[in-house]
Amino acid sequence: MIEHTANWNYPNSIRVGPGRIRELAEACRQLGMTAPLLVTDPGLAVLPMVEDALAACRRAGLECSLFAGVQGNPTGSNVEDGVAAFNAGKHDGVIAFGGGSSLDAAKAVALMVGQERPLWDFEDVGDNWTRVSEAGICPIVAVPTTAGTGSEVGRASVIVDEARQVKKIIFHPKMLPSVAILDPLLTTGLPPHITAATGMDALSHNLEAFCAPFYHPMAEGIAVEGVRLVKEYLPRAVADGEDIEARTQMLVAASMGAAAFQKGLGGMHALAHPLGALYNAHHGLLNAILMPYVLKANRGAIEVRIERLARYLHLSESGFDGFLNWVLLLREQLGITHSLAGLDIDDSDAERVGRMAAEDPSAAGNPIAFSAEDYSRIFRTAVQGQA
Repeated sequence: MIEHTANWNYPNSIRVGPGRIRELAEACRQLGMTAPLLVTDPGLAVLPMVEDALAACRRAGLECSLFAGVQGNPTGSNVEDGVAAFNAGKHDGVIAFGGGSSLDAAKAVALMVGQERPLWDFEDVGDNWTRVSEAGICPIVAVPTTAGTGSEVGRASVIVDEARQVKKIIFHPKMLPSVAILDPLLTTGLPPHITAATGMDALSHNLEAFCAPFYHPMAEGIAVEGVRLVKEYLPRAVADGEDIEARTQMLVAASMGAAAFQKGLGGMHALAHPLGALYNAHHGLLNAILMPYVLKANRGAIEVRIERLARYLHLSESGFDGFLNWVLLLREQLGITHSLAGLDIDDSDAERVGRMAAEDPSAAGNPIAFSAEDYSRIFRTAVQGQA
């Protein structure tokens, strides 16, 4: 087994390896924190890893408190409640601890503690990010406990606007955590189905970044290797949750996906975002189900590119069809349903979903400019499970 312990400085300061969580308090102090607020979800809050993190910070002299009010699809209300907890405890920094939802919510809390405008004024549209009072953003240390979103290396958060039933991307460059700690020991307790769904989310990020039509060779190179890591290590992580090498490599693949998708995302996310807002379904699972249907819809624009990716992956079957078949076999191997109907989603709202997808910011990175009708058709196909 290769020793996978390292310190990187791209795109932020990243500490990788088993046991690196022991450096949490030191990382907080390095950023000037004396009273961090640890933000996570209710399920994680009762696990020993959170209590251990809080205790270690307190032993180091930090006045560390817990906010555990983050939903699976974090909402604007979750962020408001987190800001209230931050102010009530007179905190001076945020520890983003958990899966992508917790990390996204925590980053939004860190943004909003020093703002006078409402959260939605900072939606990633045009130059809205320039409205932010940068001095009001507090420092962030991110500790992912799933290998999916890569939010620990991202500059944005996806938050549900409950009033409008839509997911919005909140963005500012300084929402990027200053330090990310990738400790695979924190992920070994994940059940296989969550490992699978989050891992497929990492695959979707790398894959959509690779297929986005914009010019960004650096992001494209990261995406290619990110896909390879998922191919090699996701089945291992699902089969054996204690496989530390697989867990490490999947954490890295997730971070790579988020670093790569500054090149763009696409139709998978354009559909997954409204479906998550409307049906409160798991984001990674939605991307996993949608993946082959969106790939086939984009075939005319990505076939040559996918053939190149298939060669890099050394797939037994070459070309676009070989890659598509690999995706289908991977989903089957991981026990992921082939249709949205398997999540109790029907197509009664197909027109609304199509409109929301066409308006989603991720749609701008799709290789083909799909109309609302196109997205409605892809959605219906995914509901019915028709390849």
